[in-house]
Amino acid sequence: MAEEHTSTAEPDVKGDGAAAATQGLPDAETCRELLETMALIRRFEEEAGRQYQQAKAGGFLHLAIGEEATIVGTTSVMRDEDYLIGTYRTHGHAIARGTAPGRVMAELFGHEDGCSGGRGGSMHIFDLERRFMGGYGIVGGNLPLAAGLGLASDYSGSDAVTVCMFGDGASNTGNFGETMNLAALWKLPVVFLVENNLYGMGTAIERHSAVTDLSRKAEGLGVPGVRVDGMDVLAVRATVAEHIRIARVERQPTLVEAFTYRFRGHSAADPEVYRTKEEVAEWRQKDPLKVFRDRLLAEGVISEGEVDELRERVERTVMQAVEFADNSPEPPLESLYDRLYVVGDQVPGWYAVDERTPKPHRGEEEREVGAEGEARKLAEAGAAYAGQQSPRGRRSAKVTEDRDAAEALEDVEEDDEGSAEGPR
Repeated sequence: MAEEHTSTAEPDVKGDGAAAATQGLPDAETCRELLETMALIRRFEEEAGRQYQQAKAGGFLHLAIGEEATIVGTTSVMRDEDYLIGTYRTHGHAIARGTAPGRVMAELFGHEDGCSGGRGGSMHIFDLERRFMGGYGIVGGNLPLAAGLGLASDYSGSDAVTVCMFGDGASNTGNFGETMNLAALWKLPVVFLVENNLYGMGTAIERHSAVTDLSRKAEGLGVPGVRVDGMDVLAVRATVAEHIRIARVERQPTLVEAFTYRFRGHSAADPEVYRTKEEVAEWRQKDPLKVFRDRLLAEGVISEGEVDELRERVERTVMQAVEFADNSPEPPLESLYDRLYVVGDQVPGWYAVDERTPKPHRGEEEREVGAEGEARKLAEAGAAYAGQQSPRGRRSAKVTEDRDAAEALEDVEEDDEGSAEGPR
């Protein structure tokens, strides 16, 4: 299966994708920024996984380790006024758009200083100020919203472009066809970018899509497409830049299929029984950080000393993000129903009902009733009970050592036990 998937994954790039593959290096400062942003995302994701193992982050956790080139290549050519909308694997997308890593980490922790106020968690990262319009937990749920953002640009007379990033599995949803048809019909300024990591959760693309060349999947609906190597940050950068131009100037929606690969499972709970270790190892040879780092070193754009400094900066940034998230408070209990709906005097009914107590009360009265009432007493009693030591004791969480980010920026040797040694 590994051979079959790998051969499928070799991009048959055409058009601007082919031109992108032969692009020379941009200026030195841009090269360093691209490498550092990819390294920051990698190290952030590793630490997010570690914090999740320590039960600091709740819900689901989807890591984009291995997909950094697709993320950074895309965001690096977007204007500040452009919109980006993604899926549920978007910690790196927010960081690449400029959201502070500490705010993203705080959101994973469910704390008040998170970019969604601690209410969204890993799958619902959001930053309106930077026009990152969110990650969405519903597969394909962001597609029609992207069309709405494009329509808003037209209505307002803005030349802002929307980039909509989604996974290969989303191309099978009804939203995909409906959105492509509408975007083409109304000539909406949207670039649809499918992050094809070859699996819809645990289902290989040839088993979930009759058309495996996803760049052609919307042609019949009026949205032309191209393929690009999503493991090459410069190829993605050149291809997406051209398609943003097409959307902005020609008002033509297009589809870019970026071949990429996640080195981790679909989520933190994924046993990964659907692919072999050999397949993952083969794709790790295309690690976008290592490949780009080696090219910059070979062409004298960056030195070994600068790589070391970069690694140290990234490490400090990520650990400061964890500290920030740890120190951020949890949202107060009485804020439970805040900002659920936009309501006013024209809505006389209850918009939420709290039934945690024998006498239910309106959700909008939570700050008055819940702050000192029976609901808080019951919550505090439940929290106290949950914090009691089990008679059998508690098993300490197993925390794995993760060196992907370090290995992407330095060469390491492993002994027979798999332990990492220092740089060669």
